[in-house]
Amino acid sequence: MPNYSEQVTGLVLAGGQGSRMHGRDKGLVEFQGQPLAQRAMERLRRQVSQLLVSANRNQAHYEALGVGVLGDSLEGFQGPLAGILVGLEHCETEWLQVVPCDVPFFPLDLVERLMNAAEREGCLAAYPLSPSEEGRTQRQPVFLCVKTSAVSGLRDYLGSGGRKIDEWVRSIGVAQVSFESKNAFANANTLDELEALSQGLSIHSEDSSCQR
Repeated sequence: MPNYSEQVTGLVLAGGQGSRMHGRDKGLVEFQGQPLAQRAMERLRRQVSQLLVSANRNQAHYEALGVGVLGDSLEGFQGPLAGILVGLEHCETEWLQVVPCDVPFFPLDLVERLMNAAEREGCLAAYPLSPSEEGRTQRQPVFLCVKTSAVSGLRDYLGSGGRKIDEWVRSIGVAQVSFESKNAFANANTLDELEALSQGLSIHSEDSSCQR
């Protein structure tokens, strides 16, 4: 496979309200001795040419991690698509790779596999599929790799009241890539789930970012 990293900017989503973590800023909650957002940055950094973070509070703390920090251009907490929009608006490369801050073990070949599929299928976007504990296939649209040229379409979609990642990317053409690991996309919505991940326990938590 070609080396795609020079064509891609990475965006770590840390702009949520943390309602299931008692209002704590999830990206700054520590996991194995470092903030969750920093761990996501380190896993993504080796796959892309530059990094950005989407954060709506504690921005100075994220800036201290050495990356550009972007706040939503839309008022209020309007979900991950608002963070993706501002990422696309500031992206200087052809593609943007999005990851959430609360998935500590996402694959280190994520960008390569998504980019390869998008180009092979002629799509503007790609995201992973993963197996669940019950053997079902789960979509992981928040791990979106999307062409920067899609920004105007996303702006229009949000302006019409749309908020679902999966709905929007289906409208622009999306490649879906199967990953084999059940744990690679395990996320931590609560402090208990974060502790379970830290201890290496097998947990099942529905990915709330997968809009259906």
